[in-house]
Amino acid sequence: MPAERDRSGLLWPEWPAPPGVRSAVTTRFAAGSSRGTFARCNLGLRSGEAPETVLANRAALRAALTLQREPLWLRQVHGRAVVDAGAVATGVEPTADASIARTAGHVLAVLTADCLPVLFAAADGSAVATAHAGWRGLAAGVLEATIATLRTPPARLLAWLGPCIGAVSYEVGVEVHTAFVDADAGAMAAFASTRPGHWTCDLAVLARRRLHQAGVTQIFGGGFDTRTDPRFYSYRRDGVASGRFASLIWIQ
Repeated sequence: MPAERDRSGLLWPEWPAPPGVRSAVTTRFAAGSSRGTFARCNLGLRSGEAPETVLANRAALRAALTLQREPLWLRQVHGRAVVDAGAVATGVEPTADASIARTAGHVLAVLTADCLPVLFAAADGSAVATAHAGWRGLAAGVLEATIATLRTPPARLLAWLGPCIGAVSYEVGVEVHTAFVDADAGAMAAFASTRPGHWTCDLAVLARRRLHQAGVTQIFGGGFDTRTDPRFYSYRRDGVASGRFASLIWIQ
């Protein structure tokens, strides 16, 4: 199990983030009022749970992290669009799969339930970002788009790979295999054949490869499997009744 600290239902990434940069990942056991398969801290408004319950959970999260403002929640569509938190009006939920911030107070968040959340920080603490990287987003270039929007030399960026479905739990078909291997033969290292036309897929390996190719060498995290780890929501495990957990980063 990764060495990230887990207390009070929150996971605190262990990475050499610069002073002033804060990050956290929620788990199913963080403070909240969800019930059934959503229990207990579902943060996804489009997960099928009553909106008032999800909003109450989000308020509990703000209190637990002593946040001064609501995180910037995104309407995620498995694409590569990146938004600057400083240009988004309060209360607006932009359609995007990544966000950046260059000033204190903007809390960035992505919601996942098997897809890979990636947190970024400039080594000098001047900028942070978060990206939602499922296989479609990875193939579309969401990590590269986030790096470009940050406008920080890649060698001066740190990246942390959050909880996602592990390779042993993630069998995919030709569509996913083709999306990566046809464009980059070296991506085959992330796949292992299971039966004709099917492979296991390691999202973290694919992300590390793309980050390295983009010039990011300081990469941390990984080693999770949301499908087998009961702390996290998993769409593959729970189906349409799965909640969503959040990965957050901000400049204090």
